[in-house]
Amino acid sequence: MNTHSILTVAFCACIGAACQPAVDVESVEAEVRAVLDRYITCVEQEDMEHYAQIVAHDADMTNFGAFGGPIIGWTSLQEVMEGQNAMLDAIHIDQSDVKVHVLASGKDAWATSLWQFKATAGEAPLDLPVRCTWQLERRDGNWQIVHFHKSIAAG
Repeated sequence: MNTHSILTVAFCACIGAACQPAVDVESVEAEVRAVLDRYITCVEQEDMEHYAQIVAHDADMTNFGAFGGPIIGWTSLQEVMEGQNAMLDAIHIDQSDVKVHVLASGKDAWATSLWQFKATAGEAPLDLPVRCTWQLERRDGNWQIVHFHKSIAAG
C-alpha cells in the first residue's frame, strides 16, 4: 500500500469516528439512575421477575453482596435473592450519594451509591449502612447490571 492510500484510509477512519453521534451524558446518567432505582424497588417488593430483567444472566459474572463469598453467575444470584426474600421482611432501602460515570461510548457506565438498608429478620430489626458499586452495560438497547459490589461500612 502506498503512502497516499495509507493517508486516505487514516483520513476516512478519522472522519468516520468524528461522525459518531455525541453521547448525551445527562440522558445516559438518568437512564442508569432509573435502573438503580428499579433495582431497589425490585428488592423492596421481592419482585424477581423485574429483577431478572435488569440484571445480566451471564454464567461467569461475579457479584459481591454485603455478606458471604462471591456470587458467581445468574443462577447463584437468583438463589441468593430468593433466600433473602424468604429470610427478610419489610425491606426498605434509602439510597443517597449516587454518582454515575458514563464511558465515552455511551454503552457502559459505572456508579456508586450509599444505602441505608432496613428490614426485619423474624423479630430482629436490621439497619445497615451499605456501600454499593455498580457496573452496567447497554445490551439490546436496555441497561443491565453486569456487576455489583456491596459492603457494610465499618463503625
